[in-house]
Amino acid sequence: MTARFSKEERLCSHLLISRLFAKGHTFHLKPFRITWMRQTLEVSSPAQVLMSTPKYIFRKAVQRNLILRRMKEAYRVNKQLLYNDLSGRGTQIVFCMTYTAKEIVDYHHIEAKIILLLQRLIEENEKVTG
Repeated sequence: MTARFSKEERLCSHLLISRLFAKGHTFHLKPFRITWMRQTLEVSSPAQVLMSTPKYIFRKAVQRNLILRRMKEAYRVNKQLLYNDLSGRGTQIVFCMTYTAKEIVDYHHIEAKIILLLQRLIEENEKVTG
């Protein structure tokens, strides 16, 4: 599998997004809040992700875009951790990563947290599987 972040890996459906925030499971891993749920998807990707940075924390679009670029790159490089587990189980999930810190951190810090986040997401998925 290539290390790309394609259109089918992005969560764009308004119906799925509203269902995710209404019925999804949530956990916090500073500086992120993760909302996720299992969902059968019509795409071949095992997961679809939505990334957000609140406008009320970072008023300037330049700052929000910098954080989002760092999040996307860290996810793109490390998504195989999650994909290997989900493909082995035959499940699909949708999730939202919301950046909640009040300051901009460097890429290496974000990447380390996203690796921990993906491992925690695997553990949470196993708990729900039971």
